[in-house]
Amino acid sequence: MNLLTSGRLNDYLADIEEQAQGRFERIVEQMKQAQGITEQLKAENPHEWIGRMNNIQACVREVVEKELIYI
Repeated sequence: MNLLTSGRLNDYLADIEEQAQGRFERIVEQMKQAQGITEQLKAENPHEWIGRMNNIQACVREVVEKELIYI
């Protein structure tokens, strides 16, 4: 019996989504720390902070998708 016929597909997809979200948040935090992106930067130069955060999030999204979704 596969996931579709057993009715467990939604549970499986929810689990993958939870794993992906957790992994995304952890890696974003690690990259923020590694690159010195702080709340102080956010307060002093919000445009730079936004740009750097957008870059990190795009990179991390690609990594997580490759690791958990497209495997």
